Amino acid sequence: MAPARIPTLVTGRLVLRSLVPDDLEPLIEIQAEESFWWYPLRAGMTADQTAAFLERVLESYERDGFGLEAVVERASGSLMGWAGLAVPHFLPQILPAVEVGWRLAGAARGRGFATEVGAAAVAFGFTSGGLERIVSIYEPQNAASGRVMEKLGFTPSLSTIGPRGEELVVTELRRARWEEHTAGAAPRHAAASPPGTSVPPDEPDPRQSTV
Repeated sequence: MAPARIPTLVTGRLVLRSLVPDDLEPLIEIQAEESFWWYPLRAGMTADQTAAFLERVLESYERDGFGLEAVVERASGSLMGWAGLAVPHFLPQILPAVEVGWRLAGAARGRGFATEVGAAAVAFGFTSGGLERIVSIYEPQNAASGRVMEKLGFTPSLSTIGPRGEELVVTELRRARWEEHTAGAAPRHAAASPPGTSVPPDEPDPRQSTV
């Protein structure tokens, strides 16, 4: 895989940047929320589990050239969760693929953040990232995430079974459709420069695992 190309993306209200070891403490607090990992764990993560999660993400930057990023609120500087592009190794039957995913703390839900960061990550993937296709994955019960994917232009591709026996819907978006979907719209992302536009609020549910 190509060397890591983890961007810093700035939107109207948020910054997506690489996760770093210093993020561990706030990440432990966020990921301990039961609702944060409800899909698929039905429980929060322990401190040790979050430490292992962060280690995997940092390794993915060099291994895959893509990886999940910290979502930071510009106004407060607070870590709100994570989002971005990642290779869905947990679902080998759909590889090769790059997935866009997001997971936000309870206080950050219902404010349109998932759509905002999802749009920024997708825009990066289809421009600087050089991708022709991006997938996004959710459990059917997590209808809120499905609605966010629909807003971003994703359409169902297939249904499959995840590593815990859960039913999963795999949606996809191809670059040509993304260009049509965003034609005439203002830029929705920037790589470490001008802010993009914010978008209408989405529902407050978190999404399922991506790593």
